[in-house]
Amino acid sequence: MLYRFKSRAGADLIMLEPQGRQIVAIIGKPPGARGIVTAAQIPAAIAALQAAVAADEARPPSAAATGPAADERQDAVRLRHRAAPFIELLRRSAAADVDVVWGV
Repeated sequence: MLYRFKSRAGADLIMLEPQGRQIVAIIGKPPGARGIVTAAQIPAAIAALQAAVAADEARPPSAAATGPAADERQDAVRLRHRAAPFIELLRRSAAADVDVVWGV
C-alpha cells in the first residue's frame, strides 16, 4: 500500500505505507486511508517533523550494533531524508495557503 500526499502547491508525494504512517503519526494525525493537514495546521506539522528529525539525529548508534548490523544501520535512510520532501511540500502549501491531503 502507498500513501499519496497531494497539494495544489506541488507535485504529489508518494511514500510506502510504513514511512507514510510514520510521517502522519509524527504530525499528530491518525493514520488512515484519507486525511488532511489544513493550511492553518501546517506550521505545527512542520515543527513536529523538525523536532522528530532532531530527536532521531541525536539518538546515538546502538552500542550493541557491531559488524554487518552496524553497517546496515549507517546505510539506513534516516528520518530527515524521509521527511525532507514532505516538509518541502508543507512549506510550499503554507506559502500558497492550501491544504495537504492524503489517501492510501
